[in-house]
Amino acid sequence: MTDGPLIVQSDKTLLLEVDHPLADEVRVAIAPFAELERAPEHVHTYRVTPLALWNARAAGHDAEQVVDALVRYSRYPVPQPLLVDVVDTMGRFGRLQLVNHPTHGLTMSSLDRAVLEEVLRHKKIAPMLGARIDDDTVIVHPSERGRLKQLLLKVGWPAEDFAGYVDGEAHPIELAEDGWQLREYQRQAAQAFWAGGSGVVVLPCGAGKTLVGAAAMAEAQATTLILVTNTVAGRQWKRELIARTSLTEDEIGEYSGERKEIRPVTIATYQVITRKTKGEYRHLELFDSRDWGLVIYDEVHLLPAPVFRMTADLQSRRRLGLTATLVREDGQEGDVFSLIGPKRFDVPWRDIEAQGWIAPAECTEVRVTLTDHERLTYATAEPEERYKLCATAATKLPVVRAILDAHPEEPTLVIGAYLDQLEELGAALDAPIVQGSTKNKEREELFDRFRRGELRTLVVSKVANFSIDLPEASVAVQVSGTFGSRQEEAQRLGRLLRPKGDGRQAHFYSVVSRDTLDTDYAAHRQRFLAEQGYAYKIVDADDLLGPKLPEVG
Repeated sequence: MTDGPLIVQSDKTLLLEVDHPLADEVRVAIAPFAELERAPEHVHTYRVTPLALWNARAAGHDAEQVVDALVRYSRYPVPQPLLVDVVDTMGRFGRLQLVNHPTHGLTMSSLDRAVLEEVLRHKKIAPMLGARIDDDTVIVHPSERGRLKQLLLKVGWPAEDFAGYVDGEAHPIELAEDGWQLREYQRQAAQAFWAGGSGVVVLPCGAGKTLVGAAAMAEAQATTLILVTNTVAGRQWKRELIARTSLTEDEIGEYSGERKEIRPVTIATYQVITRKTKGEYRHLELFDSRDWGLVIYDEVHLLPAPVFRMTADLQSRRRLGLTATLVREDGQEGDVFSLIGPKRFDVPWRDIEAQGWIAPAECTEVRVTLTDHERLTYATAEPEERYKLCATAATKLPVVRAILDAHPEEPTLVIGAYLDQLEELGAALDAPIVQGSTKNKEREELFDRFRRGELRTLVVSKVANFSIDLPEASVAVQVSGTFGSRQEEAQRLGRLLRPKGDGRQAHFYSVVSRDTLDTDYAAHRQRFLAEQGYAYKIVDADDLLGPKLPEVG
């Protein structure tokens, strides 16, 4: 027995003592291969999963490093079967390889003939394969490259893809490092992506993922298709590319609900790409409209299912996914791994903060006690109505006011999921509202006024979850969300993390109704940020308002 902060259990759970002096060091060491499951105050629970181990393997970590981390930091002897399982699981990655054969084109070869024989007999995999070339090699139908990787992952034999990529249509792109330069981690991220050819770069919001994309474009020197969450995000990409690269406005097209421009660099929204016309995804033709040398997926954790399906046909093109979190609430992380590529680069949020590239943040959960009327309404409601009732409780309004009063001069975002709640907040706080139906022109005007300091408070819907560049925001008050979405929590905190000119701290508040589903979902939402080292302080609304909450409703 040692004094290590980690307890490794035979069910592949890892218990980390948060208050141990080595806790932060261990969190960084296990992050590549373990996923956080629960994060209460003193002991965090992680789980070692096959996908996490395969991501670690693809990122260059080997089984010896994983075993060493577990053994070195464990308080008790690590169960020997678990160590064997780690080695065996990581050893499954890459025993099947996709290779471009000089004569036969796309092939799958095996380093273990028995594995090849096993998958050849799988009824869904067999139709994707052609003739057997030799004992260890079989032809793969080129159109099935992506779907084959999906299925191989599901049957537990993730393939390593060495089949290479087409160069695409050449187009000169250079970084214009005039008065600025890529940060070291941005350069490393772009290099790690390029070395792998496809995959995902994970960096916190505000850490400059767009510049990683620009660096990849400069490396590719080819036409590029960039997929983004919305038109505002697309225009931010365009402004940044014009400012930071040799590209001119005429070389960058916008493919959105408002415009349909296809140029050497084309920025398209997921919404337009996945819009159906007479039952068909007509705009998916954009993927074939040019000989793209690079496809960039911004906020790849939000990739819609139709784009996944189209991406299965794009395996010969370099693909870069950018995200702050690989967490997907639909459980499709495996599809990101198979179709976009494995995680190529990841830096803990706190590391970037320590380097001064993102703002330090304090996270606070404010617990509100519902009035008797609100509690009774909640208790007697149908189960499917309860979350909205507790999340939109009118009792939250004075708490939001009190938080704003505590930060009188700071640019503040009030974020929620329910439009009627946002309208009440906007009226009560005398603040404009930005929601999905807000026209892009009006949205950009409001954002510009906020950036210039003409607006101190903005009330925003889920549009604030995605790629909004509001570096001045230093306070966010979350009043409701998409149930227990961890990715949404990370995105919302991310709105505050761009470093402030005066170095001040950011403040993220989550206003939660006590003894309701709101509290349960809040705990789930906070898991990803806990994994990144953010601790939530819980305060009672009475501490902000005084001894008694006003009766509302």
